[in-house]
Order: sequence, then C-alpha cells, then structure tokens
Amino acid sequence: HTINNSRHITACTAVGTSRVPSTSTYQIESKIKMKFLAIFTALVASTQAFVPSTPITQKSIDTTHQSFSVEGPSSPSQNLFYSQKRCPSTLFMGWGPEPAWSPSTVTATSSASSSGNFITVSVDVPSSLVEEYKVPGQYVQVKQNIDDAEGKPLFLAIASAPAPEGGEGGSSIEFLVKKTEFNGWITDAADGTSVAISQVMGGGFPIAEECDGFKYDFPLQSCLLFANGSGIAPIRAAIESGQLKIGKGRTARLYFGCSTPADMPYFSKFKEWEASGVEVVPVISQPENSQGEWTGRTGYVQSCLEEDGVATPRNTGALLCGVKGMAESVKDLLAKAGVYEGRVMTNF
Repeated sequence: HTINNSRHITACTAVGTSRVPSTSTYQIESKIKMKFLAIFTALVASTQAFVPSTPITQKSIDTTHQSFSVEGPSSPSQNLFYSQKRCPSTLFMGWGPEPAWSPSTVTATSSASSSGNFITVSVDVPSSLVEEYKVPGQYVQVKQNIDDAEGKPLFLAIASAPAPEGGEGGSSIEFLVKKTEFNGWITDAADGTSVAISQVMGGGFPIAEECDGFKYDFPLQSCLLFANGSGIAPIRAAIESGQLKIGKGRTARLYFGCSTPADMPYFSKFKEWEASGVEVVPVISQPENSQGEWTGRTGYVQSCLEEDGVATPRNTGALLCGVKGMAESVKDLLAKAGVYEGRVMTNF
C-alpha cells in the first residue's frame, strides 16, 4: 500500500494537485490486485511438483558442481533431472539421480590402443546391475572407495554390449578409460581391486524409438556413427548389441577420429565390425605424428562428413558420442542436410 499511495501522490503532484485518489480508483486497484493474487496462487500450485523435498544448502550446491573426470560421453550437460520419490520430488543437477553404490571388483585391465593411452577395464558387478543395462549408451558412476562419501566419481559409458533380450547377461561389464594423472586408481588397478559402482543411469541411444517402427514417413536405411577418443565406447556397444539391425535392409558407416593411429582404441575390432556390415572410416587429425605413413582419411570427423555428404537424408539416422565441438558440428551438418532431428541420437 505504501508503494501504491506514494505512486498516486507523486502522480497527483505532477499535475499540480494534492487531491487523494477517488473511491472508484481504489475499487479498480482492488480488483487488479485480486486478479494478480489469483494468477500468482495458480502458478504456485502448478509448480509444487518441482519443489525440492529438502532445502538446498551451500553444501549441496558445492557437491552438485564438483568437477568430475568424464570418459565416454562429453562433459555433463547442466540439464535438470527430477527423481520421483514417494510424495515430493527431489531436484538433482547434472547427469541423473543420486547414485546407489554397490561393491564391485576389477577382474582385468588391458591396453585398448597400441599407445597404451586407452585402457579396457573389466569389472565384476552385481547381476542386478547387468540386468538393468538394456540400451547401448547407458552409463554408470564409478569411484575408488565405497565408504568415501566425498570421493569424486568417474562417469563411464558401458563399452560392452547389453545382453540380448531373454539371454544371460553374466556378471561382467567393460569400460574404455583414457589414462590421466587422476585416474590411475582404475587404469592401473590390479586384478581383484575393489571399486564402487552406481546403478545403471541414462536412457542410452533411443534406437528402438527412433530407428524402428513407423514414427517417420521413411524407414531408416542408413545409419551413420560418429565418435572420437573414448567416445567410441558406447558406439561399440551399439554395434555389437545387434540393436542397429545392420544388414537387414540397413547399412552403417562409422567415422572414428583420433589424433594418431597408435591412439585409436579397438583398432583390432575393425575387421569384426566390417564383417558385421559396418563400414569403418578411421580419421587421423595428426598424421605428421604417426609412426609410418598414414594413407587414410585425415582431419576431423565432421570435416569428413562434410566432404562425403548425406546421400538420402530422409532415410538416414545417426548415433554420436565424443567431444562437444565434434558433436555440435555433426548435428549442424546433419540438420542442414535434412536428417530428421529425432534420428540424430546422443546418449546424454
């Protein structure tokens, strides 16, 4: 009221009078205030589902914005995720719900590239976790000590394929990890080392939804795959899962970029992938640092796509995982070519 009265007094003074506003003016203002209050009440009621069930403290904010070491997908987006509880919902920032940790055991580590910069890590996990893993592109969090509440986890896309529907999944999964000065605890882990692993997270690549069925007017006949570095992990899972249905009226081409051939993970798997119907296009960004003469494609994944173009955009889909610059450039090129937006799939 003080603000409104002051406003009226100022307005009256401006026209050379000190007259108090009339009763009709107050009635109009009252109606406006009542309408505003009704709108505000409706807005508050409609947003109650998104109110955090617990207060947001400085500690929770600090925890939310920890700097995680990321392998597989590119760095986490800042999307909002809501995990439904019994009554109110809990607000999380980052890649998904709060992790539920399970003890697991490293069973083997081996070089995935001849340079030794990329490591395949095999981990024995609870069978329930293997059962949760249904879609290529899903990921887990992994940390060194299950009892360390403040320990910073790695976000690792699962590199091994999910078990076929109705099949036995066993109790082991694989990761592809690029060695850094901070993750030696897993890349150099001895067989039998204990680690903590979260539940399976994320929806993975929406292959069934976007590639099959009659969502679009034109069936998917060409699948383009894009990866660089450790981003090949979930792409490998997609290829080896059989869910892409390559060879059944559908072709596939993989553009895989690395700095040098020695730094290219899964080079030994290329023949196997080619035999399954996937054309593999290795792309080297630093051929001058290669040992021996490199005769294949050079530059970057996105530049190769630009050179090759997209033959039939309406019948094409794409899976991609890698650094942000590559992913954004590929998405832009595919959109300009006319590929359906929903068929350009990422795992995050």
